[in-house]
Amino acid sequence: MIKTNILALLLLAALTATAQKGDPVKTTFQSSREWRPTIDNRADAVMIYGTGGNPSDKSRKIPFEERVKSWRDRGYITHFMTGIAWGEYQDYFTGKWDGKMHLDEGQVDVKGDTIWHGHMVPYIVPTENYLKYIKEMHVKRVIDAGIDAIFMEEPEFWARAGYSESFKKEWKKYYGFDWRPQHESPENTYLSNKLKYALYLNALNEVFTYAKSYGKTKGMDVKCYVPTHSLINYSQWMIVSPEASLASLPCVDGYIAQVWTGTSREPNYFNGVAKERVFETAFLEYGAMESMTAPTGRKMFFLTDPIEDWPRDWADYKKNYQATFTAQLLYPNIADYEVMPWPERIYEGLYKTSAKSDQKEKIPRHYSTQMQVMINSLNSMPKTTSKVSGSTGISILLANSLMFQRFPTHAGYDDPQLANFYGLALPFLKRGVPVKTVHLENLAVKNALAETKVLLMSYSNMKPLAPEAHQYLADWVKNGGVLIYCATDLDPFQSVQEWWNTNGNQYQRPSDHLFEKMGLRDGMAKEGQYSYGKGTFYVLRSDPKEFVVKPNNSQKLLDLTKSLYDVRSKSGKLQFKNYFTLTRGIYDLIAVLDESVSNQPYQVKGNLIDLFDPTLPIVTSKNIQPNEQCLFVNIDHVVNKQKPQVLASASRIYDEKSTGHQYSFTAKSPINTTNISRILLPGKPKSLVVDKKEVFAEANWDTKTKTYLLEFENSPEGVYVDIKW
Repeated sequence: MIKTNILALLLLAALTATAQKGDPVKTTFQSSREWRPTIDNRADAVMIYGTGGNPSDKSRKIPFEERVKSWRDRGYITHFMTGIAWGEYQDYFTGKWDGKMHLDEGQVDVKGDTIWHGHMVPYIVPTENYLKYIKEMHVKRVIDAGIDAIFMEEPEFWARAGYSESFKKEWKKYYGFDWRPQHESPENTYLSNKLKYALYLNALNEVFTYAKSYGKTKGMDVKCYVPTHSLINYSQWMIVSPEASLASLPCVDGYIAQVWTGTSREPNYFNGVAKERVFETAFLEYGAMESMTAPTGRKMFFLTDPIEDWPRDWADYKKNYQATFTAQLLYPNIADYEVMPWPERIYEGLYKTSAKSDQKEKIPRHYSTQMQVMINSLNSMPKTTSKVSGSTGISILLANSLMFQRFPTHAGYDDPQLANFYGLALPFLKRGVPVKTVHLENLAVKNALAETKVLLMSYSNMKPLAPEAHQYLADWVKNGGVLIYCATDLDPFQSVQEWWNTNGNQYQRPSDHLFEKMGLRDGMAKEGQYSYGKGTFYVLRSDPKEFVVKPNNSQKLLDLTKSLYDVRSKSGKLQFKNYFTLTRGIYDLIAVLDESVSNQPYQVKGNLIDLFDPTLPIVTSKNIQPNEQCLFVNIDHVVNKQKPQVLASASRIYDEKSTGHQYSFTAKSPINTTNISRILLPGKPKSLVVDKKEVFAEANWDTKTKTYLLEFENSPEGVYVDIKW
């Protein structure tokens, strides 16, 4: 059965889930290709894509088992990734698998057009037969090849879909009554998207349960992961996906947060202007993924991409990569990473040399060097108890139903560019407040609101899927929490057929039920402040979008939140600024905001190595401008400065040996790239040999920091370095 009590399942899963111990994989990447020296980026693991490769591959396809062997032979842990909603599954669509054509199982829009991912690759309605095919032809095969970690990516159902015969059949099975066109009413839209959500929740449960069961017959403990976009991005792109309810499935072992330039450059509104805000959007996307899964204790990889799907120029890629890379590192509890997708595309693809030119070239040497410095820092990036600078404790409530109201629109009510979410987030984030998100589906989990002092919520853009959530919210307020409810409650989805107006309930709005739990029994609550137990809740009768789609219109929200934070939350004063900082071990991160309370740069001082500069310069002072980010190795943070060590490098370091006055290591990285390393030493080198050649240069030694700057051509076979002092 697809229908489940999500909150109850989530609680069960959270109680039984435990963090994976002894996991050797901290960094990974995905590739559909066999090992090649040009793409050997030296992460811990590789997710080999598709038993038949990637549908977009234009080159000759190597059999899956041969691709696996090629990476294993180079020392990689091998995992498997494929799409659950699309993939290289032509043998299913064309009838080769079971003698029947299945192109009619694609997702179809109101015009009757199939929604395609690529040539002969439709987005799928996950029928029982399709899931049988995935299990028998793909999952079984990869487990037989010795793969014990399976990543099923992007469980996606387009909001504009919902008109195929396959979907109509699934509707009848799920609801027990005939299909209804989603464009005809808000209720039909809500029901349609709720079904899409349930179908892919069921699909992943079916496939992963099979994978674990079949793995056991082979003596294997198969781990199952879901690489997925954030709830924020799927909502903005009008896609429905299981998201937070994946936590209710005991068969899910972890996730990849698929956040990159392509998702984070989606424009949003702030101060009346819709435009790209890549850093801020990425920060909120990563935050939504962390908060969605943190209560489960399951593994989370954060993804970044040095380029993106859409063809642009190298300077654009670099600027936005730095923004998303910094955003992911501002979550100190996450320290596992997908360092890149598709290295074959990054290292071997051709992209524009400038925004105004049609000339294309492969990745510039300076950018590949910088990129490799950055991804190699992830191999040693620690978790930390340090917190991002700024006033903590302001959270925004999210729910999976955020995806249900996006398309089609009804009764003239619109939520442009997800403004009802950004209207609660950006006024604070842009003022240097590291807002967090909390998922409604997680409220059953102990301590879900433990770090929240003021919770902002709205039912203008989402609805509660179960009544139990309101009891958790009421109990939290009663025990001293501060809740700000911000909505007119006039959107057309307030009256959809749901628990608050069925089975004896007669609430006109879901918020009526929430406020009744906190002592208000007069229907629609009036704007104002109310007390409940030790806590406070405030009803603000404005839809959050009004705070950002109009210029200079967020002051009321800011003043209200600040007054409640300062007086009621007992967390000190709410401070506004134009930057974020965080220290993680030897790494210092800074992000300076534009459109903020100040246009002043942030000045950093110390003995620093600038990791966003491919020459790895020593920096003692730097002004970081608004809309810029920086990542430094802070040499002052190094605990044992007498220990020789590579502090930053565009290659991965292996086989380090230190005896007396000698230090040696082997550096590996892709061919056709340049290595640069800054090495901390107890004293100035007398000899520095690279592959049996003396290369010491006096000019490369920095006396103050006792670091040496070393540069050479990379090799996946390894470059041997021997230093004496």
